Amino acid sequence: QVQVVESGGGLVQAGGSLRLSCAISGRGFSVYAVAWFRQPPGKEREFVAAVSRNSDTNYEESVKSRYTVSRDNTRNTAYLQINNLKPEDTAIYFCSAVVTVDYYATFNSASQYDYWGQGTQVTVSS
Repeated sequence: QVQVVESGGGLVQAGGSLRLSCAISGRGFSVYAVAWFRQPPGKEREFVAAVSRNSDTNYEESVKSRYTVSRDNTRNTAYLQINNLKPEDTAIYFCSAVVTVDYYATFNSASQYDYWGQGTQVTVSS
């Protein structure tokens, strides 16, 4: 059974940084493409960033300069580094994964992912 567990959220002042972690268990981690989505209060879930099996990355344009997605296959964990946090970054952040044979593939639609975590709350105070 595949489990996806996010951690690292919290309450941070604007201008600060956070690193979110996503631990995936149940199959060999290297078979997954992984993505981060977020859901701001009162809004729909939206794509943030994705990382392929061989660590190619893809970002939503508005976060590109401040967000970095990565993965460590030896630790079965993906990461989302967020710098210069802004109040508009406040959201629940979800990690998702899908098994793919394509080492280079990233996906930015929630419907393309099979496994999801429960989310981690990020709150940014001004």
